[in-house]
Amino acid sequence: MPLDAHSIDLLFREARTHNVWLDKPVTDDKLHELYELLKFAPTSANGSPARFHFLRTKEAKQRLAPFLMPANLEKTMAAPVTAIVAHDLQFFEKLPQLFPQNPGFKDFFVNSPQLAEVTAFRNGTLQGAYLIMAARAVGLDCGPMSGFDNAKVDAEFFAGTQIKSNFLCNLGHGDASKLFPRNPRLAFDEACELL
Repeated sequence: MPLDAHSIDLLFREARTHNVWLDKPVTDDKLHELYELLKFAPTSANGSPARFHFLRTKEAKQRLAPFLMPANLEKTMAAPVTAIVAHDLQFFEKLPQLFPQNPGFKDFFVNSPQLAEVTAFRNGTLQGAYLIMAARAVGLDCGPMSGFDNAKVDAEFFAGTQIKSNFLCNLGHGDASKLFPRNPRLAFDEACELL
């Protein structure tokens, strides 16, 4: 059965990118609930390369602050949570667990580091989009963004690993009174072709 109109509005038509946040906390339970939804969305061979760092404390945010573009600093410091959406270039190490029907599939990526990198980035990006949709589904607002120094964030938060940052997503309860008017979107005929 399709979702009802209210649910579709929540996920798409009425959902907005927020830059101003209400002083309302996001609980650890809510972040667990969010992850427990997004983990079920599809990735290649169930590889699940995304890794999420949920920055909740002032100390964690201060570690991130020097690497943000000035336009992103205030809204990120004010957000209850900032997720670093990243991907693990060694995701294939978990394939025997996540893709048990073909335990040897791991070797496909071991023998092709370039394919592993592309696959990790693509599927980690998908999982970042799933994070946005799951957050909306559990009643949170989102402020996804780039505009930071990936290399410095990686050195600060992922040193000694094969994890690489992709984008950031502020999470919380947005102040709807501070939203900009919705920008236009491309019409079907501008973006799609039926063949």
